[in-house]
Amino acid sequence: MVNGQPVDPQTRRDVARFRRAERARLMAARRALSTNDLIAQSGRVAQTLGQLIAIDPPLTIAAYWPIRGELDLRGWMTEMHDHGAQIALPVVEVKDAPVVFHRWTPAGEMTRGVWNIPVPRTASPVVPDVVITPLLGLDAAGYRLGNGGGYYDRTLAALPQMPRFIGVGHDFCRMETIFPMPWDIPMQQSALGDGTVIDHAR
Repeated sequence: MVNGQPVDPQTRRDVARFRRAERARLMAARRALSTNDLIAQSGRVAQTLGQLIAIDPPLTIAAYWPIRGELDLRGWMTEMHDHGAQIALPVVEVKDAPVVFHRWTPAGEMTRGVWNIPVPRTASPVVPDVVITPLLGLDAAGYRLGNGGGYYDRTLAALPQMPRFIGVGHDFCRMETIFPMPWDIPMQQSALGDGTVIDHAR
C-alpha cells in the first residue's frame, strides 16, 4: 500500500526506474537550452497564461520560484499581482507532506526554504484558486512528470477543493506516458514553451 493505494511492488519498481531515466533525459534537454531559448519559451508561456486566466474577478494564484532551468514566470506573476491577483508560492514545511502556499508580493522579502528554494520570509498561508505547476514531462493523458518528490499530488489531494490545475513546460516535455500510478493527479490544462495549449479533457 502507498498513500492508501494498493500497488504491486514490481510494477512500482519498474515505473520508478522508467521515470528516473526519463527525468535524466529531460533534465539533460533543459541543460542544453540556451539562455535566449529559455527566455523565449518563458515569454510564450507567460503570454498564454495571460490568455487562459482572467484577471477579473481577482484570483489567488499559486505559482513557483524557478529552479534548475524551469520556465521563469516571475514577470507574469508581478503583472498578475499588479492587476489585483493574490500570488502565492509553495512552501515545504514538513518533508514528504503536502506543501503550504504562502502569499508572495514582488517587494516582499524572501528567505531560503527547503533545498535552498526561495520562499516568502513572512508566512501568510492562502488557499489557491489556480495552481501553476512546472512540468518536467507531460504525457498524452495530462499526467505530469515532476522532480520525483510527489509534493503536488499530495497537496492537491489534501486541499479542501480541487483548484484549477495548469501545467507549464518546455517545448520538448511531451512524452507518450508516465505510466500513471493511482495517486497521480492529471493536469486540467497545460501551456508549453512553443505556444501550445492543451486541454486535458476527461
